[in-house]
Amino acid sequence: MSILVCGSVAYDSIMVFHDRFKNHILPEQIHMLNVSFLVPDMRREFGGCAGNIAYNLKLLEGEPVIMATVGEDFAPYAARLERLDLTQEHVRKVEGSYTAQAFITTDLSDNQITAFHPGAMNHSHLNDASGANDIKLGIVSPDGRDGMLAHCAQFHEAGIPFVFDPGQGMPLFNGEELLQMVRQSDYVTLNDYEAELLQARTGHSLDQLAREVEALVVTKGAEGAEFHVGGQPIHIPAAPVRAVADPTGCGDAFRAGLLYGIAHGMDWETTGRLASLMGAIKIESRGGQNHAPSRMEIEARFAESFGYRI
Repeated sequence: MSILVCGSVAYDSIMVFHDRFKNHILPEQIHMLNVSFLVPDMRREFGGCAGNIAYNLKLLEGEPVIMATVGEDFAPYAARLERLDLTQEHVRKVEGSYTAQAFITTDLSDNQITAFHPGAMNHSHLNDASGANDIKLGIVSPDGRDGMLAHCAQFHEAGIPFVFDPGQGMPLFNGEELLQMVRQSDYVTLNDYEAELLQARTGHSLDQLAREVEALVVTKGAEGAEFHVGGQPIHIPAAPVRAVADPTGCGDAFRAGLLYGIAHGMDWETTGRLASLMGAIKIESRGGQNHAPSRMEIEARFAESFGYRI
């Protein structure tokens, strides 16, 4: 089953400052801040929500189709997608723009200063989610504001079930818009902070929001996740993590497991455990797309973690 993954494709430039920001920022002079940090360590990662979700779905031997807008600097990412055998049929290049990218500087206390340039992502509304062929399931993940609104409406009008994943894009919308996208969707996935924000913005409780969809999922980090289905919460335990390296992209890995379970008709308990496991595997390596377990290894980890096989 092909899964259309609407969202951002981005580069993440991650730099390490070998000191602490607090030693170089004077609180009493914050009104005239002018600082420069020497960052001898730098790496560039492939990221973006759509890129990360599709990467993890491919590890599960799913059939992801990325729908995104990119810039003139997309060539290295395009080459990577080709190596991974991920179709670029619905990846649109926007002339005169850069691919979305984050510039992240981290100090020795793990404080971060991030600048994000949306670039071509702001043109995501140029893609039509209803125009992709043979799509049986979709997801609308963080992207350009107009694109997220359009893709939710297009999935709904085409009768294609989809997951609404507002994520860090939630501040782009008012309560009425968020409630509209929830009602158009079949599934909603949030972290615990986003769940609180969605309730505050819409004026609807989590129980009320859950009644609008087939399943509403709230992830809670090390505490696992709650699946609200049919008026009842289903607790999903967190999968064991062997070593914590980097949380970047864990939510996207979780969503890949969620999509795979829905697409293959798994029960909610198994779907949630698979999603949790994908997040755990990701957190054990740096970057959003540097973990590379085989499908057989994922199945073995699942059995080891939960006592039965998928």
